[in-house]
Amino acid sequence: MKWTRKHLIGLEDLSAEEITHILDTAETFREVSTRSIKKVPALQGRTVVNMFFEPSTRTNLSFSVAARRLSADTLAFSKAGTSVSKGETMVDTAKNIEAMGVDIMVLRHTAAGAPRLLAQNVGCSVVNAGDGQHEHPTQALLDLATIRQVRGKIDGLKVGIVGDISHSRVARSNIWGLTKLGAKVMVVGPATMIPPEIERLGVEVCHDMDKATAECDVLNMLRIQFERQSGGNPFPSIREYTRMFGLTQERIDRFKRHDLTVMHPGPVNRGIELAPEVADGPQSVILKQVENGVAIRMAVLYLVAGAAEQSRESS
Repeated sequence: MKWTRKHLIGLEDLSAEEITHILDTAETFREVSTRSIKKVPALQGRTVVNMFFEPSTRTNLSFSVAARRLSADTLAFSKAGTSVSKGETMVDTAKNIEAMGVDIMVLRHTAAGAPRLLAQNVGCSVVNAGDGQHEHPTQALLDLATIRQVRGKIDGLKVGIVGDISHSRVARSNIWGLTKLGAKVMVVGPATMIPPEIERLGVEVCHDMDKATAECDVLNMLRIQFERQSGGNPFPSIREYTRMFGLTQERIDRFKRHDLTVMHPGPVNRGIELAPEVADGPQSVILKQVENGVAIRMAVLYLVAGAAEQSRESS
């Protein structure tokens, strides 16, 4: 297929064919990271800026590595110590940065909808690196790539997303991507952490971690986002949450689920949602997710840059 989108705002907007095209493109870039010289000239002469209005380690570094492996020039922006902290709006800041000749803006923001707003007000490409509780499309894409790599397919698998569904942009993007590619999705957690009427997205709701462990091919364990909670914890205690919804080796052994694939978007709260021996065990593909994240972000940057170039040539 021909890629025509100059922005990547979310997976809700994409078709199954477009999602598969990103995954296939990433597969061609994965080999670059194994070379002695880890670079291709695909974006030579282009400039990518990471605009992060929210703290990040993996996503920020992964986009930087991806841009450099495509031979792009990179800039880094964080809210602290900039004109934004003096009252300048995000859009005004972005327009000033764009005027310096930037081709792609990678935006992480606390406000849902910020990347779409930015895309409507700048001429360069915009890639969503996580917006509030809305979407985190490249995280979901790297999760899809990892599942496809490890399990050989996505269609027909049953994938459990466990934990703080209410506050998770990762969960939302994963639900859109997995269901469009034919997976069955189960969201698992206490009722206080699962949005009402989420079944409308085509998922099964489960409040029993034993059932999820017994039935799912893949379990994606989410971090409890304490920083996004309001009105206190949505469960009696951390110990109680871990007992009810934590993934331990004992739980895996009890159901003889040694074929289970265990994922986590990070950062991991070890000993809470995931026992250390499981996080580091043979079922865990957490480091594969990080590895695939670079290839996915290379693919996204390459595709949106190409679409932007085609748009300029046709206008």
